[in-house]
Amino acid sequence: MNAITEITPLFEMRGICKNFPGVKALDDVSFAIYPGEVHMLLGENGAGKSSLMKVLCGVYVADAGEFYHDGSPVAITSPADTMGLGIAVIFQEFSLVPYLDIAQNIFLGREPRGRIPGSVDAARMHAEARRILDILGMEVSTRTPVHRLGVAQQQMVEIAKALSQNARILVLDEPTAALSDRETEKLFAVIARLKADGVSMIYISHRMAEVFALGDRITILRDGRKVGACLPGDATPDELVARMVGRKVDMSYSRERSAQPGEVALDVRNVSADSGIADINLQVRAGEIVGLAGLVGSGRSEVARAVFGADPIRQGEIYIFGKRLTGGPDRARELGAALIPESRKSEGLALIRTVRDNLLLAGLRRAFPARWYRADKAEALAEREIARLRIATPDGNQLAQFLSGGNQQKIVIGKWLVAEAKLFIFDEPTRGIDVGAKAEIFALIDSLVKQGAGVLLISSELPEIINVCDRTYVMRGGRIAGEVAHAEMTEERILQLGMNDA
Repeated sequence: MNAITEITPLFEMRGICKNFPGVKALDDVSFAIYPGEVHMLLGENGAGKSSLMKVLCGVYVADAGEFYHDGSPVAITSPADTMGLGIAVIFQEFSLVPYLDIAQNIFLGREPRGRIPGSVDAARMHAEARRILDILGMEVSTRTPVHRLGVAQQQMVEIAKALSQNARILVLDEPTAALSDRETEKLFAVIARLKADGVSMIYISHRMAEVFALGDRITILRDGRKVGACLPGDATPDELVARMVGRKVDMSYSRERSAQPGEVALDVRNVSADSGIADINLQVRAGEIVGLAGLVGSGRSEVARAVFGADPIRQGEIYIFGKRLTGGPDRARELGAALIPESRKSEGLALIRTVRDNLLLAGLRRAFPARWYRADKAEALAEREIARLRIATPDGNQLAQFLSGGNQQKIVIGKWLVAEAKLFIFDEPTRGIDVGAKAEIFALIDSLVKQGAGVLLISSELPEIINVCDRTYVMRGGRIAGEVAHAEMTEERILQLGMNDA
């Protein structure tokens, strides 16, 4: 593998710089990708990974730096330049049109022309789409509307779209963030197949297991600068994390557990809903973290939405601190409940509003009981939470959309602290955020519990469930399949309940 440095890079970026108002996003970053390799790009949220990839794909124009393709200098000033060089980026947020079929999405804007001017050769389009899907091992019909596909299949459609453009370099940004273990295995098989065909991949991930399972080389960014490059065999996970965050991070998320939890914060009795959940019974007490585990699609998020009043229930009762929930999210908030949703961008934040506005959003009535808004008090409250949660922002006037994923998650939590919530429902709180921010999120959850809050924690990361939770409910097919005490929590036990009849 060391001999790779003697090969001309397929693509190279040298001395890339990019500035935004008040922020130096990239500072003299160099990066190279070689033929047929998987190059892991690591760094905390806000380290510059996304900025570097947006420069690569022409969304951002670099303020300084040079680009080389097969050793020859090239210019990248727009996405069209990148496409012409065979580079395709698959971001976490897919760019698919839900009500068009698979073939139409793959060739959107590049449809093969029919014999009649202005017409589309649909037969040729579907035949070519079928050929590409076969390469990926995807057996679904090309005429299937995309909105009927699961997340993993939509991801394959994005990859198919890139391959249809003859892409030789694929950028995969957190591709397994929303996938189950089985779906992840299928994606890994596709990556191996593409690599064998000579496709190069830049792979962004916060999961250390993926780094060592897939990576041929590793580049690490921190604060907009390249701080390390190595082969997977030359570093341990702890060493990579230390380089990423500039300090040692405890990834075990260990915590002291209370032997005497307090009052019942959440009591769910025989709840069923049209969302697919049935006969749900669970309790969360003040001072404890209760896990909700299960495979993707098992009904975990549906339980969270029902508990928060976001989805109506057709049977059963929900009590929050002894009071029955009889309304929607507003009533749940009044009773002291908070939902930190799986999709923070679409459901947890107002991205085009400021950090201050978002932090105050859920707690306006509590902060201003006389219904008279005071700008000085609002600023003081926001600054308090920014400092307490260590939100990396120039000030409270920064728009939420410009913050990293980890800092956006802190804002979602912070707004419920302003609202003085005492029951927190966390749905995949660490999805898409780096290991340093994960440690901070779990430290914050632990501090909430020590102050008497109750926490219901949904996570697809079984090590998180096992290390953090006092006990765990496991879901299967929209129902509670069993409850596991902390002393009995193992990945095998949770998977057994989640996949089979116990």
